[in-house]
Amino acid sequence: MRPNPHSHVYRLHGFALLLAAASLPAAAQTKPAAHPVAPSGYRIAGTVVNAATGEPVRGATVAALAVADSHTVSTVETGDDGHFSLTGMAPAKYQLTASRRGFRTAFFDEHEEFSTAIVTGPDQETERLTFRLTPGGVLRGMVLTDGGDAVNDARVMLFKKTSPARPGPRINQADATTTDDTGAYEFSNLAPGEYTVAVISEPWYADNRAPKGKRPNAGDGPEANAALDVAYPVTYFDSTTEEASATPLVVTGGSRQEADMTLHAVPSLHIQVQTPRKPDGSIARAELRQTVFGAQVAAVSGGFFDAMESGTTEFRGVAPGQYELTQGDPPRIAELDATASQQVDPTIGAAAVTISGTVRSTAGTFPANAMILLVPADRARRMNVIPAASMRGAFNFQSVPPGEWEIQIGSTGMPNSAPLAVAATTVDGATHAGSVITVRDRPMTIQVIVSQGTTEVQGFARNSGKGVAGVMVVLAPKNLGALQSLARRDQSDSDGSFSLKNVVPGQYTVVAIEDGWELDWSQPEVIARYLPRGLAVTVSDNAGKLLAIPAAVPVQMRQP
Repeated sequence: MRPNPHSHVYRLHGFALLLAAASLPAAAQTKPAAHPVAPSGYRIAGTVVNAATGEPVRGATVAALAVADSHTVSTVETGDDGHFSLTGMAPAKYQLTASRRGFRTAFFDEHEEFSTAIVTGPDQETERLTFRLTPGGVLRGMVLTDGGDAVNDARVMLFKKTSPARPGPRINQADATTTDDTGAYEFSNLAPGEYTVAVISEPWYADNRAPKGKRPNAGDGPEANAALDVAYPVTYFDSTTEEASATPLVVTGGSRQEADMTLHAVPSLHIQVQTPRKPDGSIARAELRQTVFGAQVAAVSGGFFDAMESGTTEFRGVAPGQYELTQGDPPRIAELDATASQQVDPTIGAAAVTISGTVRSTAGTFPANAMILLVPADRARRMNVIPAASMRGAFNFQSVPPGEWEIQIGSTGMPNSAPLAVAATTVDGATHAGSVITVRDRPMTIQVIVSQGTTEVQGFARNSGKGVAGVMVVLAPKNLGALQSLARRDQSDSDGSFSLKNVVPGQYTVVAIEDGWELDWSQPEVIARYLPRGLAVTVSDNAGKLLAIPAAVPVQMRQP
């Protein structure tokens, strides 16, 4: 099942509770329930083991949480053999979580944001569970100059390669820290995976200011001190300045990886950009944004007064690397691989366009406090998420580069609320299902329809009449072109049950795939292989809050 919306709060704030419980004697019995439960003889029992070694984990705190609101029903500590037993459990469905110092706190059989809940009751097998806890990994290192001196206060960024089953960029920033006065940094309690480390810093002695009295295009002249006009390029492990040459670091459960890096100062670049005046007399200020693996890590706008006087903006102290440049009026956005000082051609890049529109519900009302996001749909392109707030349902994006974008809508007034489900999008009068739009070289007007009173679809994943736990359940729309926006996923619970929330009215096929968590399910050609054995589901406008699938969904094995 998908963890309760409040489960992330439990992970952060409930950790102190788990540590406190972990200090109880090993013989301690279950903790009194936070909310009274009916007396019952049902038991949840099993063994907590080290996922890396298979050895039992003693002293781990295991807690059962009510699915409805994530309150703690019962806790217990594992013995020397890793065994735990939660007794007196009422017939219900529980989230099971475990924690211990040195291990990553986890839900039972966790995959991404999904996990398997434990169902107690007649004929339910809940007493031979194996709960695998993964020891946290550590990645540490030193950042030094080529002379061997420590670089303190350097910004160290950690990037993680994502699962192909997760839509979005292939590499995401996972963490960041700064080096201490010895040049050391450390990332701890890391999940297993493939990581890349990048460092951003400036030489302490660098002086990239324009000589006094100089203006762009005037030349550096003898007053400029070239020895101080230097910068550190973004540096990746193993001390390369090329993203493509960055050496990945594979972190396994409990492993400790060392990643030292050396920074080399190089002559900084000067990037000159024309800054034309707009019809109202203002200037089109240029902006240079630095990107690492497609994520914006820094941004700077050109000097205003110099631009007003000369019509040119000069970016000084630029380190060689990857940038996104916005310039001109109307604005043009270009990916800039800066390797030398240059006067930028004002025609490079794609012309950004204005997108205006409205968002309304299927009932014709405007969602209050809606935040509209344009998320890059092409994971290979270097584009950032673009936000805009709506006012009485109306929104406006000023500078959107051409490409494929997915519209996501959330509420600014409810931080923990789920995104609103986009049912359809109208672009210049043509309506299509889903939320993906194609931006071309001209302004667009769009209307976004969000589903109000969406349906929860429930069912069971079974084989030979028996529920199968831990399988990936996907509800795929009939129109696979809207797969990323309309599909819903869940993980089956111990009795094979699943629940797919916020389903937009339409025609669907539901499939259950065993060991399917590494599948790139968001690709139509991948999920299409499983659809012939799935079950058809129709969600109507008046389906209500709950739709139960009458037949069991057959479990399919993952195809090679």
